[in-house]
Amino acid sequence: MDRIRDLPQALLPWFAEHKRDLPWRRDRLPYHVWLSEIMLQQTRVEAVKGYYSRFLEALPDIPSLANAEETLLLKLWEGLGYYSRVRNLQKAAQEIVKLGAFPTEHSEILRLPGIGPYTAGAIASICFDAPTPAVDGNVLRVLSRLLCRTVERKEAETLLVYPPTHRGDFTQALMELGATVCVPNGVPHCQVCPLWELCTARAEGRQQQYPEKKAKKPRRVEERSVFFLRCGDKIALCKRPRKGLLAGLWQLPDTEGHLEAETAIAMAESWGVEPTAIEKTVERQHIFTHVEWHQK
Repeated sequence: MDRIRDLPQALLPWFAEHKRDLPWRRDRLPYHVWLSEIMLQQTRVEAVKGYYSRFLEALPDIPSLANAEETLLLKLWEGLGYYSRVRNLQKAAQEIVKLGAFPTEHSEILRLPGIGPYTAGAIASICFDAPTPAVDGNVLRVLSRLLCRTVERKEAETLLVYPPTHRGDFTQALMELGATVCVPNGVPHCQVCPLWELCTARAEGRQQQYPEKKAKKPRRVEERSVFFLRCGDKIALCKRPRKGLLAGLWQLPDTEGHLEAETAIAMAESWGVEPTAIEKTVERQHIFTHVEWHQK
């Protein structure tokens, strides 16, 4: 397919001139590329920059990550969410230390904890110049508009034709185009797109129809009762289970369901405290990707 084969020729010169100066692009060290890709999952580039710098300042290499205390890891990740990601980072770092070096083959990278096909493809391509597609939402959007039909991930991986050299730049150019020109929200900037002549959706005026969006599943709602137990200047905290949402983090004690006052006092007493009264009741909501906590 000519449009797909012509992508490197169109994108590589554009990327060389227009790519953003991002801290993780200043070298091709696998640790740096890997860390940035994990941080960038569902997080804006501008927000990640500070986290990336602070993380590397505290843990400058893979051995220091492998040996870091969990409290430091969680603190460095605080605000990025999905704390399982940073735990998997450490597990993978520990595996790499055992191996003696960062694996260079795509299949070996894919075996590391917390690394899926997209991240493995990005690392192998950017760091080791392998012809391994890294297909994210940006790439799917570019290809769908280019071909004027919705392209799914598996198809995209087979469609992409990598150049004999500069494969890492080609991977990043596709991502960059989707992030800055062929944007997801609002009107794409077709007038400055290097794929202007190749893009079928642009020619037909159907850019914003692709990729077709699937209806989102409604978030699950959970009702919870949260206890603010105070004794003098001390406040009771507990640690969440090792697995599941917000695993291992500290929180105010809570329980499922909205409890009435008498039941709440009885619950606190079952934990070994002696509450005298409920001073105030407030309601809050906390929204995650797939679940909402309605707290009282």
